[in-house]
Amino acid sequence: MNVSAARSISASSSQATEHFDVLIVGAGISGIGGAYHLTTQLPGTSFVVLESKDSFGGTWLTHRYPGIRSDSDLYTFGYRFKPWVGPPIATAEEILAYMGEVIDDNDLAGHIRYKHRILKASWSSDENLWTIEAERTDTGEQVLISANFLWMCQGYYRHSEGYTPEWAGMKDFKGRIIHPQTWPDDLDLKNKKVVVIGSGATAATLIPNIADDCAHVTMLQRSPTFFRLGRNAIEIADQLRQLRVNEDWIHEIVRRKILFEQDAFTRRCVSEPEQVTKELIGQISGILGPDYDVATHFTPRYRPWRQRIAFVPDSDMFLGIKNGKASVVTDEIERFTEKGILLKSGKTLEADIIVTATGFNLSVLGDIAFAIDGKPLDFSKTITYRGMMFTGVPNMAWVFGYFRASWTLRTDLVADFVCRLLKHMKDKGAKRVEVALRPEDHNMPLLSWIDPENFNPGYMMRNMHLLPKRGDKPEWQHSQDYWTEKDEFAAIDLDDAAFVYS
Repeated sequence: MNVSAARSISASSSQATEHFDVLIVGAGISGIGGAYHLTTQLPGTSFVVLESKDSFGGTWLTHRYPGIRSDSDLYTFGYRFKPWVGPPIATAEEILAYMGEVIDDNDLAGHIRYKHRILKASWSSDENLWTIEAERTDTGEQVLISANFLWMCQGYYRHSEGYTPEWAGMKDFKGRIIHPQTWPDDLDLKNKKVVVIGSGATAATLIPNIADDCAHVTMLQRSPTFFRLGRNAIEIADQLRQLRVNEDWIHEIVRRKILFEQDAFTRRCVSEPEQVTKELIGQISGILGPDYDVATHFTPRYRPWRQRIAFVPDSDMFLGIKNGKASVVTDEIERFTEKGILLKSGKTLEADIIVTATGFNLSVLGDIAFAIDGKPLDFSKTITYRGMMFTGVPNMAWVFGYFRASWTLRTDLVADFVCRLLKHMKDKGAKRVEVALRPEDHNMPLLSWIDPENFNPGYMMRNMHLLPKRGDKPEWQHSQDYWTEKDEFAAIDLDDAAFVYS
């Protein structure tokens, strides 16, 4: 079945409660990956993928701002089972095409139901079942589906609205205020003065892609962030293609090379942060020249990798700054005015359009109302098992990827674990599994989902109280360390006391 057909599939309005072995929530990069692994590792398993939007893609479907692209290389952001053959930094259109090929090549379309928004998820211990109450977004029809196992692949932010702080005077501004997550199709940038608030990957992507259309674009940041510069090409991949090496081999070789280099770089950020800082800022100075004030605009206050480092392919944003089409202002906002933004320094930035590239709102497990045996579930009261299962929550796994490596690396690891767990349950004759603290775990300290001294982006700090707790042992935390987890996950003892079967 082709992708066009896949997009039109929906549940029959005549159906009552359907049942599946596994229900996957979300048809983004994680959900499509999970579906693939179920079909290949556990053939014969009945499953359905529910997606609230009208097509697959998740982030890459939702975000439509100019230039939307990955800031992770596709050799690692792509699936391990599907070779990537294009430039390492890919556009949303290229990523969607790649995902569409995965759907077509593996006959996944028949398992996906679009325009299904999940409202409630209820677990019954009497029946050992999840019951999902969903709504068809096109017709309003209510849909009931039961499943033995729930696989949460919906991501971790709210697709319907991005995060925009409340600044004084916003209603006074006579121009348009836009969040990149809800970019309007009718926005005309020609000869307009644009201010982009923010300095992360979204701003770094957006600015070079609108600079030629605008009269001028200014990046307004409260404080600098780290960037890495490099070519949107990988030399060894090009060389291997010249030698006509099989694409499967190229994918694996390049993937291993990138992972090795990322691991080394991440460790250096901790062991020699001053040297890494000097190198990263040196790249920028090399483009902007010795007279540019990189100390003010591109020297962060934190060590590298305490927040995500955006990759700038072919230095496009910095070339725009160099040629005068874009500029950077480092200051804080006092208030909006009719014509722009008044800064705390007293300076005014005039603008016709203001873009708030200020992040997103965390969505804990899709904003679904969960209940266990009729009692509302508060995930903040649970403790996470390796960032993918939760104490007191039976027959459920969650995909939460990496901050310092590609999200999809963990998609594959969690899929291996889930498939192995489901097979283990079948072999044991178990209908239910949940994780529980072992005797040796009961006195361990309970901490926030992530260590803010290790990684502290604003969207996590704002919403940490909504997330499950972690312990101080490897089993009870999401380590954010792919290079350790790739070995640890495969060695998880499914008969460890942390797993309780019935």
